[in-house]
Amino acid sequence: MIARHFSRLRLSAFRNYAAAALDLDGRHLVLTGPNGAGKTNLLEAVSLLSPGRGLRRASFDTLGNQASDQPWAVAATIETPDGPADIGTGTATDGGRRVRINGANARSIEEMSDYLRLLWLTPSMDGLFTGPAGDRRRFLDRLVTTLVPSHSSTASSYESAMRQRNRLLEESADPLWLNALEAEMAAHAAALHFARADAVAHLRAMIAAGAPDPAFPAAAVALTPLFDDRHEPASSPDLEAELKALWAGTRALDRAAGRTVNGPHRVDFDVLYAQKGMPAALGSTGEQKALLVGLILAHARLVAARTGITPFLLLDEIAAHLDPDRRAALFAALDALGTQCLMTGTDPMLFDALGDRAQRVTVRDGRLNA
Repeated sequence: MIARHFSRLRLSAFRNYAAAALDLDGRHLVLTGPNGAGKTNLLEAVSLLSPGRGLRRASFDTLGNQASDQPWAVAATIETPDGPADIGTGTATDGGRRVRINGANARSIEEMSDYLRLLWLTPSMDGLFTGPAGDRRRFLDRLVTTLVPSHSSTASSYESAMRQRNRLLEESADPLWLNALEAEMAAHAAALHFARADAVAHLRAMIAAGAPDPAFPAAAVALTPLFDDRHEPASSPDLEAELKALWAGTRALDRAAGRTVNGPHRVDFDVLYAQKGMPAALGSTGEQKALLVGLILAHARLVAARTGITPFLLLDEIAAHLDPDRRAALFAALDALGTQCLMTGTDPMLFDALGDRAQRVTVRDGRLNA
């Protein structure tokens, strides 16, 4: 039995689920069924038990069941070393969401992270290394949030302040307003940048300390430079001062461009296939998938080492593009993590190598059949 695991999941008016309840026994959970049955919807529901907008990044007001006028809600009982914890989240009257923990309103969204951490992989991430830099930044920020739960809020606050600055530049606003807004942006930017840099450094060390695995090759990870033509400050106050000076000096340029040209929103998460010394984007489809899985496994080990909580893994259609040897290696690696994984697939045979190490549930039309 895994020390920290889901023992019960409950959904109400969420996506295509009118209502659903599932009792879990601590083993991995495998959800199978046809496309559109609701497998990914259930993973998305679980992903909302963490800071941020979940694995689809959907607006909270779009998550409700269209056939119901009831507010959506997701709840889970988590068995922890200190006993069971009941965590629930759902729509709030202001269009956001509320969180309750053990029957009481939580002080913050981040309070859920005292009980569980979550990581996920979805098919949309298969093109992560060849896609736009923004996708890699969001992926990295998700990794950082499992280490620093407030990071998601910091990233949102920075982006919100930046959008406001862009509007003020377009309106040729009072420079004093821009000074104040750029100071706010710089504080968020420094927190954002140093949290990313710290997480990448620790992830790099975790990967280097691991034994080579031919099934999931090691990635060499780094952040691209924040500035193209200058040394990066080593402290938050120095970085804030540098960014404020930079943004004040590039207002005309940014106004003409219609956007803020420089800042942590331009940084890329650089990934190399370490054993071959080549960019991950140049690997085959299978190599890129294996690198991505290896990154998630390494980061899960990092979260466990630094927080004392091994994250739950939500793996959507994880086995579809892995050969039988890699599937078996994946299942062995998941067992070694000592955590509970929720996996989906259309073909139950893809999970045969798990044997009795998994609880299996069939999903059809928003209904769960154990």
